[in-house]
Amino acid sequence: MSTDAQWTEIADEQQLVDLLGEPSERAATKSRPTLLDVDRDWLAASPFCVMATSDAEGRCDASPKGDPAGQLVHVIDERTIALAERPGNRRADGYKNILVNPHVGLNFLIPGRGDTLRINGRARLVSDAPFLDEMMVKGHRPLLAVVVEIEDLFFHCAKAFLRSQLWDPQTWEPEARVPRRAVIAREVEPNGMSVEQLDDYYRPENYAEGLYA
Repeated sequence: MSTDAQWTEIADEQQLVDLLGEPSERAATKSRPTLLDVDRDWLAASPFCVMATSDAEGRCDASPKGDPAGQLVHVIDERTIALAERPGNRRADGYKNILVNPHVGLNFLIPGRGDTLRINGRARLVSDAPFLDEMMVKGHRPLLAVVVEIEDLFFHCAKAFLRSQLWDPQTWEPEARVPRRAVIAREVEPNGMSVEQLDDYYRPENYAEGLYA
């Protein structure tokens, strides 16, 4: 049963500011609209990002994107970047959102680093352009690219990563609290395959065969 009758809800921006306080001048003014050399270096070193989108009604989606460092992001110019679409499950939730609402948020990670680079902008889907040839991985050209026109970007501090201890190997217990992927798939995505068959399907060396083909 919901207990929201006992909750104190924040309903406007002033209530939020009263609770959290005003940001420092440095935090409030650190965003900028164009890439610097340090931003390009960060994008070249990042193998992973999360892309946030929402549909016309505001329903949100956050999708992980990954490629080898140096091949995740193609910088078109100081205000434009592109991300490749690789073979996946074909749901295309984020891409469907972009078609009706172009606003996207991107958070770029580097393994072992607590700070991240955040980019917000307007996206479009491009199925063919000369720069797609430069985004090939293992001989495979992207199916499409998400081209993002940057509106603002900034570096985000490491506090969330320090609190979570995300990069601390001593905290890694991938199967201590939740079952392995094959067991989860068998329980919530039934398709007639046994756990043994799913284990074989998700075995890294087998699953990796379809990453780019």
